[in-house]
Amino acid sequence: MDSARRILMVAPTSFFLDYGCHIRILEECRALQASGLKVRIATYYLGRNLPGLDIVRSRPTPWRPDYEVGSSRHKIVFDALLSWRVLEQAIRWRPDLIHGHLHEGALMGSVVGRLLGIPVVFDLQGSLTGEMLDHGFLKEGTLAYHWWHRLEERIVEMPDAILTSTTHAATLLAESFGRADLVYPLPDSVDLDFFYPTCISSAVRAQERTKLGLPADRRVIVYLGLLADYQGIPQLLQAMAHLREQEVPVSCLVMGFPGVDKYQRAAYSLGLTPGDVVFTGKIPWEQAPAYLALGDIAVAPKLSATEGSGKILNYMAMGLPVVAYDTSASREYLGSLGVYAKPLGDAVSLADALAWSIENPDAARELGTQLRDRAQKHFSWKRTGLQILQVYKGLWKV
Repeated sequence: MDSARRILMVAPTSFFLDYGCHIRILEECRALQASGLKVRIATYYLGRNLPGLDIVRSRPTPWRPDYEVGSSRHKIVFDALLSWRVLEQAIRWRPDLIHGHLHEGALMGSVVGRLLGIPVVFDLQGSLTGEMLDHGFLKEGTLAYHWWHRLEERIVEMPDAILTSTTHAATLLAESFGRADLVYPLPDSVDLDFFYPTCISSAVRAQERTKLGLPADRRVIVYLGLLADYQGIPQLLQAMAHLREQEVPVSCLVMGFPGVDKYQRAAYSLGLTPGDVVFTGKIPWEQAPAYLALGDIAVAPKLSATEGSGKILNYMAMGLPVVAYDTSASREYLGSLGVYAKPLGDAVSLADALAWSIENPDAARELGTQLRDRAQKHFSWKRTGLQILQVYKGLWKV
């Protein structure tokens, strides 16, 4: 029976952290548990345990047990240690299916799955080489790019089925890697009972904005996510500087990590004051709705053309109008209801899109209301969990 089925999720990251792919892993796990499946998450040795989740961790690196993995050669060792844990769990726990997140998780899961005859699903959240280009780790046309692209081709061939976080990613798999069979677009979703516009009262909202130093006579733009150049943080700060030059009454609440000091210095070098841009640092996931409720407008200036942007769905669930660059991932979430800046990476166009949202509050508010309705119709985790279960059942019948 499905209630006895066991799913071993492979999460090659320090799960749980309060951003990005961690949210997808968390919500998929909860949705599958709600469907009666037993889910165990194999992940790196550092991370935050959450109630209700069955998590097993790899051993720490012998030379530095507190090392927080990043994009470095140390990740090879982290992945080797996690691979051993995945094999151990597959032998001892005997899962009915392995669900690998990211390319490393798909590779580990596929190798173990082939050894033990277990079906494998790859949860793809963007192109490996595409992300390495976006992050500046590779240059197109180089020998290194060629070999990484070959590795990516091999990885996407191995799993029995692939779930993609955007329709664009599914198209990319077919066009760039020749994989079209058993590929299922499964966009990120959102917990609409967790994110909702009235999660705090208007009185609390006013108090919290004052505590943070947000001027009462200004509209507030909110950003919640990783602070990184590829997330468009430099363009956001440049757009804020442009809005201040135009004397648009607005402040920006920038919530996330790392690099807070770096971006604070960048903001001040652009002439922005602490009242213009407020940096909060890391926001615990449990407090995300209350902080987003402080905003009037949300911004998602991500520069990648291949990665999804799950934060947009949180904004939508909060009933916030959303300003984003015009990418296929943004269009997939927002449809015709987004306020789009283009071309990609242009700070002035981003400022213009934000200015329209500030200067047309009634129209922007109506967009926010429609976006929550769109999230309810198309992007609930309950619906997505049932879709994942159908993919699993198809593999169990083979």
